[in-house]
Amino acid sequence: MRIEKNKVASIYYTVKESKTDKVFQMIPEDQPQEFLFGNDLLIDIFESELLGLSEGDTFSFEAKAEQAYGPVDPSAIFDLPLSTFAEEDGRVDDEVVQVGHVFPMADKDGNRHFGKIIRKMKDRVTMDFNHPMAGKNLIFEGMVLAVRAARPEEIPPPES
Repeated sequence: MRIEKNKVASIYYTVKESKTDKVFQMIPEDQPQEFLFGNDLLIDIFESELLGLSEGDTFSFEAKAEQAYGPVDPSAIFDLPLSTFAEEDGRVDDEVVQVGHVFPMADKDGNRHFGKIIRKMKDRVTMDFNHPMAGKNLIFEGMVLAVRAARPEEIPPPES
């Protein structure tokens, strides 16, 4: 069976930055991930490169930043008051609020975003809400372990 619309593929893969070979994500062979194809749930290049593959097929392709997670958006990097991270008693735990730590946060509409502290100052922090792979050219390498028809409950309803 080939990967096509409304098929679920079980895949293991690695995503690396093309310049440095730094591994961003690794799904091991013994813990493959399942993906539903043809429903706009995946980045376009990932879906298009895997369409038509079958069980046992390998893949390796480069995705330019614009094809993957997009360029870094400077407006998604901004300062927040350090008090944003205060405990109920008003104290900020310096062990928790450190450069490199990622926090789930919600915007005014209740949408969830993950922000990474990239700079800590006396009374504020700079947070980056870009996708961790934004602005990077990526290499995807892996193998298709299985392909099956999606169950009806796995297929999202058509948008009206």
